[in-house]
Amino acid sequence: MNRILIIEDDQLVANIYRNKLTVEGFQVEVVHDGEAGLKAIQSSRPDVVLLDLMLPKLTGVEILQAMRATPELSATPTIVFSSTYLTGMVQEAWKAGASKCLSKANCSPKVVIEAVRNLLNPPAPAPAVLAPEPPRRVEVAPPAIQRGGSPDTEFQADLRREFLETLPATIAALRSQMQMLVKADAVMARSQHLHELWRRMHALTGNAGLAEMVLLAHMSDALEVLLKELYEKPANVTASTLRTIALGIDSLAYLAQHGTLPEHQEIPPPNILVVDDEAISRRAITYSLEKAKLKSVAVEDPQTALKLLSENPFDLVFLDVDMPGMDGFELCTRLRNLPAHRKTPVIFVTSLNDFESRTSSTISGGNDFIAKPFLFIELAVKALIFVLRGRIEAARAAFEAKQSAA
Repeated sequence: MNRILIIEDDQLVANIYRNKLTVEGFQVEVVHDGEAGLKAIQSSRPDVVLLDLMLPKLTGVEILQAMRATPELSATPTIVFSSTYLTGMVQEAWKAGASKCLSKANCSPKVVIEAVRNLLNPPAPAPAVLAPEPPRRVEVAPPAIQRGGSPDTEFQADLRREFLETLPATIAALRSQMQMLVKADAVMARSQHLHELWRRMHALTGNAGLAEMVLLAHMSDALEVLLKELYEKPANVTASTLRTIALGIDSLAYLAQHGTLPEHQEIPPPNILVVDDEAISRRAITYSLEKAKLKSVAVEDPQTALKLLSENPFDLVFLDVDMPGMDGFELCTRLRNLPAHRKTPVIFVTSLNDFESRTSSTISGGNDFIAKPFLFIELAVKALIFVLRGRIEAARAAFEAKQSAA
C-alpha cells in the first residue's frame, strides 16, 4: 500500500484529501505545519508528498529544498499546491524540485488522485515516430465542469453542498474582519487583521477549488495574493487597496448568491480595452491583467479607442485621465452614448486622487478608479470584480430570455 503524506494547514481541505485518498486505497498521514511536515517526511519516508506552499513555521519551498538536499529524499515525488498568482513562488518550487504544481483554485480531489497515480505509475512514453505524419486536427474536450449539466459523483455533490451551506457564514466572517481592518489605527493591529483575512481567504480558495466553484475560487485566489502582499509590505496599504479588498469581498458575496450553479462555472475570455498614452503605464496594466489570465487590447490614442468601441463589444475598459486631445472623462462620456457601451464597466487609472477628480469620474459615467502607482495584483482583482459579475449577469439575462421565449 502506497503511503501519502499531506502537509496542509487547512484541516478541512486536508481531511477531504485524506478521506478520498484512503477510499482509493492509499495509506495517508496528515500534518498541519512545515516543521512537523519535514519531520514526518524524514521519519516515515512517504511514497508521495502533497505539500501546500503557504505553511506556518516552514514554507513549502523550504521543505522541498531540505528534501532535495537529503540523498534519501531527493527523488521523493512531491505535488505542491499554490495560488495561480504566486508565479514567483511557483517558479521557486519548480527550481527546488517539485514534481508537479497544482493551483488550489482549480484542484478537485479527482485531479489530485490522478496526479498521485501518474507519479507512482508514470504513463508509458509514446512510441517514436519514424516518419512525419500528415497534420491532423485534434479535438480536445473541455473539463466536465465547463460543459455544465454533467452529473456529479455522489462525493463531489456532497462536497459542493457542504461548501455552499457554510459559505454565507464564511462571507460574513470576511466582512467582519474587513471592518476591523478598516477601523484599526495601530500598525500592529492592522497587521494582525490583514494576516487573519489572508488566512481566511487562503482557506476559502482551497475549499472553493475542492467544491469546483471555479468563479469563487478564481476571485478568492486573487484576493488572497493581494492580502498576502499587503501583509508582507504594510506600506502598500492605502485607501485604494482597502477599497479594492472591500469590493472584492462584496464580489464574493455576489458570486455566492448568483454564481454557484454548475453552468455558471465557465469563464469565457473577456474583451478588455486599455487606453493610456504612456507606454509604461499601458504595459503595467496589460501585465496586471495577464496575471489574472485576462487578455486585453491596449491603445494610446483616445480617438482610436473611440473607433474601436464603436465597432466592437468590450466587457471592461481601463482609462487614463490625463491624455492629449481627449481626456479620459470626455472619452467615458462619449462611449456612454454608444448603445453597446451604455453599461460597460469603466475603471479610471489615474494619479489624480483628489475629490474633484473622483467626482468627475462618477459624473462622466465611470464605475470605479484605481490610483497610480498601483499594485499589479490590485488591478487584477479590480478587473476580476467587474468581469466575473458581468459574466454572471449576462448568463442570468440569457437564461431569463430563454425562459420567456419558452
